[in-house]
Amino acid sequence: MAGMRSYLDHNATSPVRPEARAAVLAALDAGGNASSAHAEGRAARALIDEARETIAAALGCLPDMVVFTSSGTEANNMALKGAAAFGIRRLVVSAVEHASVLEAAAATGLPVATVPVTGDGRIDLSALDALLGAEPGPALVSVMLANNETGAIMPVAKASEIAHRHGAYLHSDAVQALGKVALRWATLGLDMMSVSAHKLGGPQGAGALVIRDGLGFEPLLHGGGQESKRRAGTENVAAIAGFAAALRAAEEPGRIEGLRDKLEAELKAAAPGVAIFAEAGPRLANTTSFALPGLEAELALMAFDLAGIAVSSGSACSSGKISRSHVLDAMGLAPELVAGGIRVSLGWNSTGADVDRFAAAWSGIAARFQDRAAA
Repeated sequence: MAGMRSYLDHNATSPVRPEARAAVLAALDAGGNASSAHAEGRAARALIDEARETIAAALGCLPDMVVFTSSGTEANNMALKGAAAFGIRRLVVSAVEHASVLEAAAATGLPVATVPVTGDGRIDLSALDALLGAEPGPALVSVMLANNETGAIMPVAKASEIAHRHGAYLHSDAVQALGKVALRWATLGLDMMSVSAHKLGGPQGAGALVIRDGLGFEPLLHGGGQESKRRAGTENVAAIAGFAAALRAAEEPGRIEGLRDKLEAELKAAAPGVAIFAEAGPRLANTTSFALPGLEAELALMAFDLAGIAVSSGSACSSGKISRSHVLDAMGLAPELVAGGIRVSLGWNSTGADVDRFAAAWSGIAARFQDRAAA
C-alpha cells in the first residue's frame, strides 16, 4: 500500500499498546495527587499501589522494593549515585553498558573499572572475577541484562555470584529485557535492577529502580516523602498506570522470535556476506544487529527510511546522531563492520508484512551496493 511504513525500532521506543493507552487516559481523567488524603488522592494512590504490585509480581520481588522513576536513565543514575550509602569505594561496569550507566558512573567521582566483553558481546566473567579479586574493598558492579544494540543476554546470575563472593553489590540495567524475557529476582540474585515502560509498549516517562529489601540507599532527589522517601517528586500516576498495563499485556516471545528468524533468513539470502552480531548465544527474541562489510550505516538507514522502514544504528539516546557504536567496538569487530552496524528491533505490533517489506527494501539496498562494489 502506498505510503505504508514499517516501524522496526522498538528497542528505541515501542508504540503505546492499546491497553496502556486506556490506562493512561483513565488515570488522567481521574486526576488526584497520590500524596493527598482526600478521595481523589486515595484513588491516585490506589493506582500506584496496584502498578507496584503488578511489577513486583512480574519480577518476583516485594512491592516495597519497587521505586518509581521518570525513566530507566533516572533509575540507573539513582543506582550508581545512591550506592554511596553502601560505603563502596569503586564502580565496575561492563564495556557495553548504556550511556546512562557509563556516564553516571563517571559522574560519581569514584574510580571506575571496565570489564571487557567476549566476541559475542557478553561480559567476560573470568575478567570480572580477576578484577574484583585484584583490589579488595566494597564495589558496585553494573551489568545490563540484555544489550540494547545486539540483544545479547548477559549471564547476570553468574556475575552476581562472582560479585557477592568478593563482597561487592550488583546492579543490572534490565530496561531492554523487561517484558521480553522471564525475570525472577531470586534467581538473578541482584541488589538493584532498573526497568522502564516505553520499551515494552508503555508510555514514555515511567521507570523504576528495584532495590533489595533491607539495602541502604541514598536518594538522588530530595524535597518530598514520595516513594518511601527514596524518590521525591509528585508521581506520574498516568504513566505509572500505563506501565503496569503494558507489562500485563506483554506476550510470550515465540511469535516475535519467528518473525526475527524469518527476517534474518532474508538478510542472508539477499547478501550472504552479511554479519549478524551476537548470533551464536542467547539473544532477545526481537533483536537483530547486523552489517554488510563496506556498507555504511548512514547510507543504509537513509535508504531504509526512504523505503518506509524505520530501523536504527544502535542506541537511540544520542539526539538522532549516527555515531560509532561503543558496543560493537568493545566486541572487537572489524572497523568496517562497526561503521555499518544496523539494528532491527521488532515489537508487539510487528507483523509478517513488516518483515516482508523490510526484506524487499533490503534486497534492493544489498543489490545496489553489491553492483557498485563489483563495478
